Amino acid sequence: MSEANGFDLSGIIDDAKKVLLNPAGFYREMPKTGGFVNPVIFVVVMALAAGLITALVSFLGGGFLLGTRGGLMSIILVPVFAVIGSFIGAAIMFVIWRLLGSLESYETAYRCVAYASAVYPVSALASIFPYLGTVVSIAWGSWLMIVASIEVHGVAANKAKIVFAILAAIALFINLNAENRMRNMQGMLEQYGTKMQDLENMTPEEAGEVFGKFLQGMEKSRQEQQQ
Repeated sequence: MSEANGFDLSGIIDDAKKVLLNPAGFYREMPKTGGFVNPVIFVVVMALAAGLITALVSFLGGGFLLGTRGGLMSIILVPVFAVIGSFIGAAIMFVIWRLLGSLESYETAYRCVAYASAVYPVSALASIFPYLGTVVSIAWGSWLMIVASIEVHGVAANKAKIVFAILAAIALFINLNAENRMRNMQGMLEQYGTKMQDLENMTPEEAGEVFGKFLQGMEKSRQEQQQ
């Protein structure tokens, strides 16, 4: 890998390509130490690319739960949450790898997780289609963790595949269900917004009925999320 000191965009792009196209080679060559600066920069760049793609898709009228303003906000918010999430995710992976017998440090775990963020732009692009972004993010990310387990942490291939396949299946079930509920809520909000535009032509009784149905839908969605 081409881990240079400081910001090196060409090196970051080269590393991202290698993570996606040759993950075994990348993780085999990845330095296990060297500080957090370069991995964090990598996360920021990948998340920024994902945010830009999300903003572009939203501007063109696609995407999910985002208008033009929300798409522009994603350019700022996605990198912030990505960096925070990378440290939390690394802590979780550090525990999992220790349970699988790894003796590597938290820094090494962070590096494995941080460079897996190369999938962010791909999953952001895949999010144009319903549910595909979630599937790509979890499935591809889990595969990268399997490769990192084998190449960096010395975990047996079969053990790594079984563990992360189970974790991926659980994550897919939870996230796809959550996305489905959010998409249903989005449809309800859009339908309610259309009716709100006609409020001036409604009687007070009709307006009250529309608002009541909206509240009932919100309550039903809340109860489904609690189940």
